[in-house]
Amino acid sequence: MNLSKRKRDELEAMEYEQVHLTPAGVERLTAKLAELKRALPERAAEVKRTSDYGDRSENFEYKQAKSFLRRTQAQIYRIEDQLKHIAVIPRGKNAAGTVQLGSTVVIESTRDGMKKTFEIVGPMETNPTRGRISHVSPLGAALIGHRADDIVTVPTGSGAQEYRILEVR
Repeated sequence: MNLSKRKRDELEAMEYEQVHLTPAGVERLTAKLAELKRALPERAAEVKRTSDYGDRSENFEYKQAKSFLRRTQAQIYRIEDQLKHIAVIPRGKNAAGTVQLGSTVVIESTRDGMKKTFEIVGPMETNPTRGRISHVSPLGAALIGHRADDIVTVPTGSGAQEYRILEVR
């Protein structure tokens, strides 16, 4: 597989990082990999078909098919590498009662009393609008290791914001 130097460097950098995923995230990633592998022969056949159009240097269809095939191969490589470095996030309440990966946390702003509920997940599964934040985000990192009734301070663009942890589950 021919990848650009930049892509190879990105993939090599990812090679040593642990990938934190929930069991559902692992299933989604595995399904995506299977889907890409099923599509690979079809994309290779498209490259072959368009190469028969003639001069490849000016053959837009060929260049497009080849680019699509390379992207698919890069995605397969990236997902396979991620699956090698998976750390499954356990579900349920931890015995210590502290916030950790997989915890669901209910917090209250000390400024305006607004309550919010967040699940702490890995960076690949974040979706703040659905209440899923990464453990490396400013808020997630501030919450990790704390317990119910603790107050955490999160630096923001408009100054520090304080939150009281109401519940850890």
